[in-house]
Amino acid sequence: MSRLANKFAELKASGRKALIPFITAGDPYPEFTVPLLHEMVAAGADVIELGVPFSDPMADGPVIQRASERALSHHVGLRKVLSMAMEFRKTDQDTPLVLMGYLNPIEIMGYEDFANAVQRAEVDGVLTVDLPPEESESCVRMLRDRGIDQIFLLAPNTNAERIQKMDAVGSGYLYYVSLKGVTGAGHLDTADVEEKLQLIRQNTALPVGVGFGVKDADTAKTIAAIADGVVVGSALISKIEANLDDPQRAKHEIITLLKSMRAAMDV
Repeated sequence: MSRLANKFAELKASGRKALIPFITAGDPYPEFTVPLLHEMVAAGADVIELGVPFSDPMADGPVIQRASERALSHHVGLRKVLSMAMEFRKTDQDTPLVLMGYLNPIEIMGYEDFANAVQRAEVDGVLTVDLPPEESESCVRMLRDRGIDQIFLLAPNTNAERIQKMDAVGSGYLYYVSLKGVTGAGHLDTADVEEKLQLIRQNTALPVGVGFGVKDADTAKTIAAIADGVVVGSALISKIEANLDDPQRAKHEIITLLKSMRAAMDV
């Protein structure tokens, strides 16, 4: 059983939900990332999504786009992100780590070389934003053969047939994008999310994490009541952007927010 499957089973047995923070690797500078990963785990993170900087992050809003730009200015690409994952694993063998990014860097590396590198880095899952299930066979097979989960995104307009396709090829969990548009946009309508989750659960037994629009502890608590995991990204990265002249303050604010979310989710 994978780290992700173990983690979600453990959480379900204890009646808790997964807190899943997302950060962009290398933002605001490379040496900031790994220590922050460890501090997020200490603050209550159950799974971590580590963003691979990309020059054209079409699904991401301005906050995460600028995070990618800052990381890329320090030459942080896919191989550097994998080396960060290896560094994290030296002292944390328990927390599931998911790479989140776009297909282009993977295709440049080649599916097999990528899968081998992910395995060496002891990464648990890969979420490729622009890889549809219909075109995922080669990548999924390479990853699955190495015990790595391929995670897919669901949108508000995803129908039952497409959910079933993602269920057939995906593993680990499904990530429900609860808002139309890019990351960091709009207002989260929890009634709509709950209705959509009913359809999703009719078509998959995989855990479902919900992200896009989770900004504070109250929202995290509300989503945790209906989903298996709560994904928070832009709200964390905005702390970095607001404190570029004081990265330690940014880290403090990120950890404070995560602790408040964890406490609210566990009530």
